[in-house]
Amino acid sequence: MKKLERHMTVIAARAARGFSLIELMISIAIGLMIIAGLVGVVTSNTRNSQTNERTAELQENGRYAMTHLQTQLRHADFRGYTWVLPNTSTVSVTNECLTGGAAAGSFINKISQGVWGANDSNPFAANCLAGGYVQGDVLVVRRVATAALTAGALVANNLYFRSTFTKGEMFQASAGQLATAGAPQNVDGSSFGEPLADFLVQQYVYYIGQGDCNGGGDANQNALCRLALQGNTFVKELVVNGIEQLQVQYGRTPFGSNTTQFYNADQITSDADWEDVSSVRISLLSINSKAESGYSNGTSYSLGDWNNTFNDSFRRQVFTTTVQLRNFHE
Repeated sequence: MKKLERHMTVIAARAARGFSLIELMISIAIGLMIIAGLVGVVTSNTRNSQTNERTAELQENGRYAMTHLQTQLRHADFRGYTWVLPNTSTVSVTNECLTGGAAAGSFINKISQGVWGANDSNPFAANCLAGGYVQGDVLVVRRVATAALTAGALVANNLYFRSTFTKGEMFQASAGQLATAGAPQNVDGSSFGEPLADFLVQQYVYYIGQGDCNGGGDANQNALCRLALQGNTFVKELVVNGIEQLQVQYGRTPFGSNTTQFYNADQITSDADWEDVSSVRISLLSINSKAESGYSNGTSYSLGDWNNTFNDSFRRQVFTTTVQLRNFHE
């Protein structure tokens, strides 16, 4: 009995001593390994989540920009009912986009030239785009609104296009002027004929700018911007942030030909050749708004006639599509 009591006493004494130093260190080491593993898993999941978010940002901005440009180009050269070359009109527009030496009104009156462009340059640096252009091509889209105005008041100073099957003419609305409801006379004294309707003139100049395109926002972030005709002047508008580069090629189908060949804007030298443009190839390069820690981008990108290799931590994605001009006037 006493022997059993002594044995129990020894066991109790050993239990009361707790863990030895070696046992404690082993326990801590195991615990640290488990914590390190959990931290690694959390870090990896966070990194993957951030990568997915940045990829989604690239795709969202690029797809939005591409969809927007596709929509505008599909409506380029839309002139209501008018298929023939419209009359030249006398209108007053401030801050008109004019190339060097061009006469006032010459840009606005080219409503029949649905698309036009400049290759890696700013042709309007002396007027409507005196500041804000960063790089890339400049794309011009001219059209009228898809909805005809056959009744109601027109907005004073806005530019409208009066359209029939046989004639078309741009005019500037005066205060209190109503949308046409009859068959008024043209400036040359002849009747417009039927059907007859007024359409709001819409003209846009697309380019790569920064921030919100008006001097605000993140000045270090490129964006797809545009100049939009509002009333009788051009104003800057943000289309979408995160677009670093815009390149455009133009498919020409010469009169009487069934063959289309693509050219850069500086290879198309006359108004007659621009009239032959039947399709447009757009290339966009989207970029993340922030650099990604631990990521290195040394990719070489080729868009149209533009090529560049980066060495930074920004993710990028290329978007390319070709748009057929539905209103191509052969």
